[in-house]
Amino acid sequence: MAEGRARAFGPTRKREEEVAVPAVSVEHLSKSYGDTVAVRDVTFDVQKGEVFALLGPNGAGKTTTVEILEGFRERSGGRVQTLGVDPADHSTQRWLRTRIGVILQELAVEPYYSVRQVLARNAGYYPNPRPVDEVIELIGLSEKADDRVKRLSGGQQRRLDVGLGIIGNPELLFLDEPTTGLDPSGRRETWELIRLLASEGTTVLLTTHYMDEVEALADRVAVLFGQEIVASGTPSSIGGRDFGAVTIRFRLPDGVTLASLPVLAKPSDDGRVEIHTEDEVRVLHDLTGWALEGGHALRGLSVLRVSLEDIYLGLTQARAERRGEEPESRR
Repeated sequence: MAEGRARAFGPTRKREEEVAVPAVSVEHLSKSYGDTVAVRDVTFDVQKGEVFALLGPNGAGKTTTVEILEGFRERSGGRVQTLGVDPADHSTQRWLRTRIGVILQELAVEPYYSVRQVLARNAGYYPNPRPVDEVIELIGLSEKADDRVKRLSGGQQRRLDVGLGIIGNPELLFLDEPTTGLDPSGRRETWELIRLLASEGTTVLLTTHYMDEVEALADRVAVLFGQEIVASGTPSSIGGRDFGAVTIRFRLPDGVTLASLPVLAKPSDDGRVEIHTEDEVRVLHDLTGWALEGGHALRGLSVLRVSLEDIYLGLTQARAERRGEEPESRR
């Protein structure tokens, strides 16, 4: 799981299916348990080879939706296809499960087996598994390959969970909070592995509460709230993130006052000045032109757009308040 391990993948795998056919297609999906609605009228698709993030607070319907896609739970209504087949069709379920990988938040693994034994046993369930030693290297457990699972740290066990998800060489990988319990180094190494998998054609459906993880990995994202999709798009555009106001910040040059700046600015709490604008191109042009002409250094110049976390919280909190619920950030 470090730079340079891409060589372990060998030549890029070639998918026989046409790119135009989605890896996952969901239309008007619903699931109820008696009077309790778990998912209502959910529609989205995941294209082959992309990393798709499904976000939402606890209870929004993420787990139910993913379990339906995996074939582990039946739906109440709507149309679903995973790798071109209905995951609820018992005649194709065995075929489907040899072509998907699942990484759950917690996996039950025999504590007295070694890392190598666990991976070798699971590799036997698939028609075209990755070599066990390759997977051990990719997940960064080469020095622990012959250690019993019970002797692994929590982070090392999480790495083994990832190994079990990819040992079958899946076409489609479901990741449920894949970096929970990992230290910063382990998180970055897992991100790099996910990027490598995607670069060779593996489709990834990711659920996570980490917005930096979404920005680092996802091609597209959808937000579930109240058991339905409330927003979707790319991480940079969802919720109108690519439009609207930005904040331009910098340190005031020596000998310059706020009044002498070519644009309206105000002091910030950290000793810098800031400008809020919806016309950042013009404002930056005026500001940098003035600085170059007058020889003024704009130290610490930055342009900040609203964060993905702010967008996510805005989408969910506004709807929670309208429904009389407690916003996620206050739970």
